[in-house]
Amino acid sequence: MRIAMIGTGYVGLVSGACLSEFGHEVVCIDKDAGKIADLNKGKVPIFEPGLDEVVAVNARAGRLSFTTELGQAVPQADAVFIAVGTPSRRGDGHADLSFVFGAAEEIARAMTGYAVVVTKSTVPVGTGRKVEEIIRKIRPDAEFDVASNPEFLREGSAIEDFRRPDRIVVGAETDRAKNVLKEVYRPLYLNETPILFTSRETSELIKYAANAFLATKITFINEMADLCEKVGADVQEVARGIGLDGRIGGKFLHAGPGFGGSCFPKDTLALLKTSQDANAPVRIVETVVSVNENRKSRMADKIIEAFGNVKGKTIAVLGLTFKPNTDDMRDAPSLVIVPKLQNAGARIRAYDPEGAEEAHKVLDIETCKDAYEALSGADGVVILTEWNEFRALDLDRVKSLLKRPLMVDLRNIYRPTQMAEAGFTYVSVGRRTVG
Repeated sequence: MRIAMIGTGYVGLVSGACLSEFGHEVVCIDKDAGKIADLNKGKVPIFEPGLDEVVAVNARAGRLSFTTELGQAVPQADAVFIAVGTPSRRGDGHADLSFVFGAAEEIARAMTGYAVVVTKSTVPVGTGRKVEEIIRKIRPDAEFDVASNPEFLREGSAIEDFRRPDRIVVGAETDRAKNVLKEVYRPLYLNETPILFTSRETSELIKYAANAFLATKITFINEMADLCEKVGADVQEVARGIGLDGRIGGKFLHAGPGFGGSCFPKDTLALLKTSQDANAPVRIVETVVSVNENRKSRMADKIIEAFGNVKGKTIAVLGLTFKPNTDDMRDAPSLVIVPKLQNAGARIRAYDPEGAEEAHKVLDIETCKDAYEALSGADGVVILTEWNEFRALDLDRVKSLLKRPLMVDLRNIYRPTQMAEAGFTYVSVGRRTVG
């Protein structure tokens, strides 16, 4: 099939590359001429394990190409995916749909034959109907359908998630649109991946509901961590104890400094705004949003308390991105924690395996070439992101480099007994402080 993918951000580029791997002819479109020029040279603008190889292989095979000209790609396409950004709108928290609606207008002017216009972006309930209205108003004679096909990709494992998804959700109103999407996902359909066909409104809400539920699990275990610290329990054992219950499951039960990234913060807020507009309050989600926002600041307080006083002290910070295996800084806990430490008088020296370049765009910090350079001469170390290379640091070397053997581990990647034996004062989340 011939597919046009509008938007070469995280969702659009991963989806376009993986669909070309399925054998489809995919043209990825973006207005950013510099980004398209880089992609045509083989330079992938985001860090995602395995993505550069998928892009290179399929570009060489002629199945994947990049352009700034929407008008050249859309007329040939059987399916046109809209994968543009839907950030939180300043002022009220609603999803900003200006890029989605702008893409719909351009698609309408470029269409020549039947195509399915598919919203891949995360959009509020009712967006598909508005996209249809926009296209119909501009081109009342056009033959098309509008469908919803939300993505469920996790940054850091997106390629595998696309190749082996838990399910595919399609919101479509006609059999013709359903058949086109079945053909788009034919390799997965043949592998018996569940494909759930729903109305467009249901499909749009499934995406928000899924992210809100996962965000709720994270927030729940973070609050349990606070309780554990007060009563002397171990949050990791609590998480394992409840996670072994098949009704609950062990995923997203890792206590930490709060969730961040491109999805959970904006999607929980957008769902909250949708519920308010519909006069159907979702009080659990409202609490999740509030608790998560406050948590990041409280984690900064936790660090300051562990150091006693950070004024004039150098703190080594390991990890800046919101999670490992990505360079994404969007809503990362570091964006709240680091400035609060700096405002309290601390000097920050940081290291992140992939996020330094992005971090410098939003934080005024010194970054180092590796973890040990960041540690050298520091008054203590804080772990903000659980990159694998931080899990096996040479503790003797760490201790020799620090002025004081103090580690604040907001990701619980070390065992308290191990750290006590190594001679550290070790502060973690939802567990007893040792040393």
